[in-house]
Amino acid sequence: MPLVIQKFGGSSVADAHHIFNVAKKITDVYKSGNDVVAVVSAQGDTTDKLQELMEEITDNACGREKDVLLSAGEQVSSSLLAMAIQKLGFPAISLTGTQAGFLTDSNHTDAKIIRIDTKRIENELKNKNIVIVAGFQGINENGDITTLGRGGSDTSAVALAAALHADVCKIYTDVDGVYTADPRNVPSAKKWSSLSYGTMFEMAHFGAQVLNERSIETAKKFGVTVEVLSSLSGSSLGTVITEKTPELNNTISGISLKNHLAKVTLSARENIKKYEEIIMSETDKIGIKIDNTMKSVGRQNKDIFNFVIEESSINDFLKLAKKIDTQNIQISYEKNKSEISVINISESLNLNTASIIFETLAEMNIDIEMVACDEKRVSVVVASECANTAINAIHSKLFEEDTII
Repeated sequence: MPLVIQKFGGSSVADAHHIFNVAKKITDVYKSGNDVVAVVSAQGDTTDKLQELMEEITDNACGREKDVLLSAGEQVSSSLLAMAIQKLGFPAISLTGTQAGFLTDSNHTDAKIIRIDTKRIENELKNKNIVIVAGFQGINENGDITTLGRGGSDTSAVALAAALHADVCKIYTDVDGVYTADPRNVPSAKKWSSLSYGTMFEMAHFGAQVLNERSIETAKKFGVTVEVLSSLSGSSLGTVITEKTPELNNTISGISLKNHLAKVTLSARENIKKYEEIIMSETDKIGIKIDNTMKSVGRQNKDIFNFVIEESSINDFLKLAKKIDTQNIQISYEKNKSEISVINISESLNLNTASIIFETLAEMNIDIEMVACDEKRVSVVVASECANTAINAIHSKLFEEDTII
């Protein structure tokens, strides 16, 4: 019997109405003669609210306790969805990540899946149950709950598809596929019918939020066909991601937008390069990502190191910096920055693309604060209040000819 993995994001199960909508989609697939395993995220902004509750208690929670707390949201979603399916008259059972057999390493808040023991799920499928799995979580060898990092439910779903040899992994979101830009921000964005693993990975890496990087790596490694669909519309046409789709050459796959960033300025009384290397090494160890290819626009000061990080990482970064040296370095930061990236362009085109971006934003009197340019992308950092205007203008300029797609 064909096996379909379905994954539903937080907006898809945000309330009772949405949960029953998802239950209907799952049971429709089940009624068509398929075995079904569904993976769910926490409802709406539940994870953010749990994070806020934690910060009311402490700003220094250990990773283990963070995982115990943050994993609760997916367990709520999976149980409620199983109840909804049962109410519709179909057999369903919810499983936590642990019950579903996810064994991970012990890197709390950003764990990697080591293996999946699929016996429990296989037994439930043999009993004709629809299986609902809490995404984003697993258990380490010590029996402690772990979570898989941002977008971890995508990784859970694709990993399950690989472990169970599913026919397809369908990822349901609040948009009906992968677009040249987020259609919620850029109404003129165009949808791709198919993309290669490589192209989708680059888009995810530079900020496209439809799928996370690790899920695409897993799909590529095990040859899992992934389809991105809308949970809110009745359309069955989404974006298929597979190895069979050729890589894009000499074109642009999309434009992404990262918000909630902070621009950090680090200055030192002497040898800034030494501190730059230490900062890069130590931040990587605690999971803070710094793009050191991003350079400030304008005259460069050799005694200053500028970079962008997520606003949520500021406190952790400042604590780290104090441990490194408080005497010889000074740190300042500005919040409310956004990064716009034009993705998957060839090296021969990136300078021309950068020129178009600079001219477009200059015409609109939008200041570019930082820039990065390499064979995979051109990225610019702007004030967040200008970001939506900027990305629409850039998209219009770069995608105005239909032949680009």
